[in-house]
Amino acid sequence: MGRTSRKRSKLAGRAIAASAALILGGGGLAVVNVYASAEEGIEQPPAPQESPENSGQQLSTIDCPEVGNELTDVPEGARAEVDRQLAALDTQISEAYEKFAEDPNAAQDAVLGPLEEQRRASIEGITGAIEQAGGTPPEVLDGLAPCTLRADGSGSGSGDDATAPPVEGNGPAPEDFVDIKSVRPNVQLPRNQRGASRGNFTTKCGTNENGKRNPDNVIVAPGVSNGAHHMHDYVGNQANDAFASDDDLANGQTTCRNRGDRSTYYWPVLRVRTGEDESDVGADGGGKDQNTGKIQTPATVSLKFVGSPAGKVTAMPRLLRIITGDAKAFVNGNANANASWSCTGFENRQLKDKYPLCPDGSKVVRTFRFQSCWDGRNTDSANHRTHVAFADPRSGACPQGFKAIPQLVQRIVYDVDAEPNFALDSFPEQLHKPVTDHGDFINVFDARLMNRMVSCINRGDRCR
Repeated sequence: MGRTSRKRSKLAGRAIAASAALILGGGGLAVVNVYASAEEGIEQPPAPQESPENSGQQLSTIDCPEVGNELTDVPEGARAEVDRQLAALDTQISEAYEKFAEDPNAAQDAVLGPLEEQRRASIEGITGAIEQAGGTPPEVLDGLAPCTLRADGSGSGSGDDATAPPVEGNGPAPEDFVDIKSVRPNVQLPRNQRGASRGNFTTKCGTNENGKRNPDNVIVAPGVSNGAHHMHDYVGNQANDAFASDDDLANGQTTCRNRGDRSTYYWPVLRVRTGEDESDVGADGGGKDQNTGKIQTPATVSLKFVGSPAGKVTAMPRLLRIITGDAKAFVNGNANANASWSCTGFENRQLKDKYPLCPDGSKVVRTFRFQSCWDGRNTDSANHRTHVAFADPRSGACPQGFKAIPQLVQRIVYDVDAEPNFALDSFPEQLHKPVTDHGDFINVFDARLMNRMVSCINRGDRCR
């Protein structure tokens, strides 16, 4: 993956700010909710109830099919151009919201028509790049150019008209929090079988005490500044930003105690939202993308690699990329949601779609169990998912054709009050929902340390 100079247009940040505002237009007050639907038939966020002072209030959404979700097999020679066109589609939607914010009554003619033309050109660019590289583009791409304007809550096939209390700012809502003591124990892990790899390997890389943060994501948006639209905490490799090449990562400094681990581990920051802001209140990924509040440095971060309950593990390939969870799960649906929330002392009770309120003396815990099966060939895939897989939740075995690799289990602990005022950073349209939590990992272990890890795990030892 080479260095590029492509950057996201600044219009995207301005569009988000403009379209999140209340707009006077037509016969009532309209609130534009900034998101594009990932696909038809998925559950959409509930619409706020009308309040007496804002009767006639309506949530409006420019509803565009998600093109990237359909691109599961892109030839290597087409990746750079496909990435460029996907970024263009993202910018086009942001600019459409900016136009809609200026004149919501002219959306059909002045916004949706030109948007469709722009999207069709970008989709043709994607199709052409895939064909030129010898691939076959999905037939469904031809029908993904048109977007629609709809009232939020009408759904795009969900049929769900449920309402919820209005959210102050852009979320989260009070119902996104739950007392952990009210949750029943729900953790079930597969039992170890004969021949299981029972060991583990711990790498210590700190808690991001040095404050390395940016709103980039070099895995899903290489070369795109502010590609995440939310701020990430980083531990491990210190060269990670949107423009980091494989060579940059291989030669980067690391916060890990063992210098043989130059891997990069990153996740959305957690903020306490009580009116005190960070210095990024006017910056991309921060206030410009509706991520406000005081960033919390974790109390502890545990990075542990564990074995397979079904057999031995094999070494990860260098520069393997894994994403767990879905940053857009609030819109996409929770099929790929994977992060869990809990409290110290209550970790047999895990939540995916709620933030925990912990009792005195207990701390908030975020846990990520990364995919532990690898296809044996690729270090990444077009959708950043299909080259790795989860083991069967009952047997612990990998799918046919996949090899078991050490599973990264990431545990992040925060010392925050038991008040419904903390939330993770998110894309603006995801409303800081806990179900959108996600973690990213790029393996930059040197071969000697990786082999030592594998041997340790397969022997059943505990190593670091």
